[in-house]
Amino acid sequence: MYSLILYFREYLQPVKMKGLFLVEPVVALFAFSSFLIYPLVQQYVYRRLWQELTNTTYPIFDNTSRCATNNSSNHSSYHKEVQRQASLFSLYTELFSTIPSLVVTFMLVAYSDRGGRKITIIMPLIGTLIYTLAFLTVSYFELSIYLLIGSSLLSSLFGGLGTFLGGCFAYIADLCEDDRQKTLRMAGLDMMIGLLTGVAAISTGYFLRAAGFNWPFLTSALFQCFILLYAIFILEETVKKPPADAVILDESPRCSALKQMTTGVYRMFIGVSPRCRTVLVLLMLIFTSFSFSYVGGITLMTLYELNEPLCWTEILIGYGSALSTTVFLVSFAGVSAFTYCGVPQLLIVLMGILSVAAGMVLAAFAKTTLLMFIVRVPMLLSIMPFPVLRSMMSKIISKSEQGALFACLSFLESLTNNVSSAVFNSIYAATVAWYPGFVFLLSAGLCAIPLFVVGVVGVIGVDVPKEVKKPEDPVDDQNDNSPLIS
Repeated sequence: MYSLILYFREYLQPVKMKGLFLVEPVVALFAFSSFLIYPLVQQYVYRRLWQELTNTTYPIFDNTSRCATNNSSNHSSYHKEVQRQASLFSLYTELFSTIPSLVVTFMLVAYSDRGGRKITIIMPLIGTLIYTLAFLTVSYFELSIYLLIGSSLLSSLFGGLGTFLGGCFAYIADLCEDDRQKTLRMAGLDMMIGLLTGVAAISTGYFLRAAGFNWPFLTSALFQCFILLYAIFILEETVKKPPADAVILDESPRCSALKQMTTGVYRMFIGVSPRCRTVLVLLMLIFTSFSFSYVGGITLMTLYELNEPLCWTEILIGYGSALSTTVFLVSFAGVSAFTYCGVPQLLIVLMGILSVAAGMVLAAFAKTTLLMFIVRVPMLLSIMPFPVLRSMMSKIISKSEQGALFACLSFLESLTNNVSSAVFNSIYAATVAWYPGFVFLLSAGLCAIPLFVVGVVGVIGVDVPKEVKKPEDPVDDQNDNSPLIS
């Protein structure tokens, strides 16, 4: 892994072209290409397991619900068993890929303070391309679906979504000096992910119906190749030299890099006042506990929609995923409007958490197609806490430790998301037979943890950046006012 890092640093970064300091196109196309296939992954596994367990072809109908065609008890038992096996398959995939992805995420994003942000963007793109090509191979040649677990493990060695987003958010933090601009631009990244995710999701159902699984996988791989070329040859590096207050270690490259990672994280916590450190830890706790609750419920939406009594087709699943786009758009509009109006950031976070809790409670009792679509309405503000919390933490930490901060956040986010997915999938497998909506009630109940911590932070107060702002040389810091085009 370290040799790969050195390869990209030595051979890719020196390629000089007239580049852009725009990471948004990378995020947008990555979101589109990834979520062109992510809704298909569970559907593909679900169909293959159906064929293996029932020895029949998967039923495909043009009506709105497959349940209306066959509601026999035997058919119902098939659904429950396939649901259980699909949930366990997702659990095994998460377990095998979690640890490598976490280690690589922490190392790469922390290393980016020294080696540059592009490495944290390029490596996950390569891993995602490997993952997509593996799916295409398994689908085209109809190989064993359990090979997909191995491909997930292999792609995790290049990092994952947490690595990619951690690098992108650190890239944005390098370019933004104004706190308001930083909050809005980070919220813009989240909005862009949601928007392109929705466009991809609504295309997926029709794409699958018209061309099968192979063409969406191939299309996604082509998009990812284009993104990789943009990231290597066009995207400019923001870290031209170590920041003015960075620690320089005169040792071998390998020891120096490893020490730089650990030292950056250490200084991030030790180099601030006790009050700032307390607030930082509490904000991280809010971030991880909220992410655990939100991701745990969201990851099971597709399985829940495939199950009785909804029995959604691929077209309805595409519409449902696309409708979730409005969540990202409204959340971005909410962050922008509330920030402009001077609403306290903790209050914005509070509204987002309550939005998730309300949506999950409604999803637990959704038994009709209309009600399942309405579930998205109370969740319209559910994404707001993520960019706001990132911005709040970024303002507490000095410029030289932004990579260390986002390394910690990416590590915690990846760990939380993987553990949450594994826990909720195992609980869903155990409860699907008697109450499939139990996991959504659990998700809503767990939102009480971040709500409580928000109250604690409100009592302590979050007006702490002035205590830790370190003077930086305006002449030496070349990243302060980076132009859009170099």
